[in-house]
Amino acid sequence: MHHHHHHHRHPYGRGRLHFRGPFPNRQDLLERLENYRRDLEQELADVSDVIEHLRDRDAAAVQHEQA
Repeated sequence: MHHHHHHHRHPYGRGRLHFRGPFPNRQDLLERLENYRRDLEQELADVSDVIEHLRDRDAAAVQHEQA
């Protein structure tokens, strides 16, 4: 389990892509979408870590109560 929590602001909003100025060309759009996907994957990993941590803590508490 890793505990690297990289919290940074998304340059294109939260959950949606926001563009300033003209709509980006295909290459710019592809690059932004790839970066956005990496950010989402990192967020998913962070959420998974928290879920795993909470489950581990709950399991330890149940074992302690049964002892």
